[in-house]
Amino acid sequence: MKGLYSALLISFDEKGNLDEKGTRNIVRYNIDVMKMDGLYVGGSTGENFMIPTETKKRIFEIVKDEAKDSIKLIAQVGSIDLYEAVELGKYATELGYDSLSAVTPFYYKFDFEEIKNYYMTIVNETNNNMIIYSIPFLTGVNMNVEQFGELLCHDKIIGIKFTAGDFYLLERVRKAFPDKLLFAGFDEMLLPAVSLGVDGAIGSTYNVTGKIAKEIFNYTKEGKIAEAREKQTYLNDIIEAVLKNGLYQTIKEILKSKGVEAAGNCRLPMKKISAEKIEIAKEIGRNFL
Repeated sequence: MKGLYSALLISFDEKGNLDEKGTRNIVRYNIDVMKMDGLYVGGSTGENFMIPTETKKRIFEIVKDEAKDSIKLIAQVGSIDLYEAVELGKYATELGYDSLSAVTPFYYKFDFEEIKNYYMTIVNETNNNMIIYSIPFLTGVNMNVEQFGELLCHDKIIGIKFTAGDFYLLERVRKAFPDKLLFAGFDEMLLPAVSLGVDGAIGSTYNVTGKIAKEIFNYTKEGKIAEAREKQTYLNDIIEAVLKNGLYQTIKEILKSKGVEAAGNCRLPMKKISAEKIEIAKEIGRNFL
């Protein structure tokens, strides 16, 4: 399960409907061109929290059918609706996903016992592996080392997707749980995360920058820090340009410029990308990738 995973983009048409052909093409690009070790399906990058349950299931099905067993697949099933999370978890497990993942329950200020019950329920109902998805800047849920430990003591909870800038906590978690998987979630901080011992990373921009990210990952593992830093600076230049232009819309336009047919649009309420920003996205693709 170690290595680099793209947080998979999903293709939608102009009316917000799932575009199967485009989604399959994005999967293939990640496998054949970006050479990713795996795909993280159903996360924020896949616009997951804006789509209905049946569409989420269909996405899991399409990705598994296209990828087969060529790479590892993680299904993000987390939801503020625990019943939906369990339903999705069972479905992804039946499809043969290597692990589930679940974002911490959000919006309501759940206490830790409620959060713990949420994870234990999903794991016990599905009997699949689980990777905790910790992204406190979006969920408002912060957990400490002891709380992570209460979850990781379950043998089916195999790791954490750590999307936070608290690298002291990252280091403390790595030290406390050396046998659990730890994935970095911020593309722009891949080098320092790898230097602290993460097992891999899961990133949005890897849909188009995966080869660069692999160079950073490998250089850092080999102790070639100067080379890794140069590549991280280059990656961050790309990230800066993409964020300024609109994250998911820009990555989809870059994919189109690279020949990924029907890479699609973003669903409302995300705004439609303008003609001017499409040209900027193409320029980013030409100049950097």
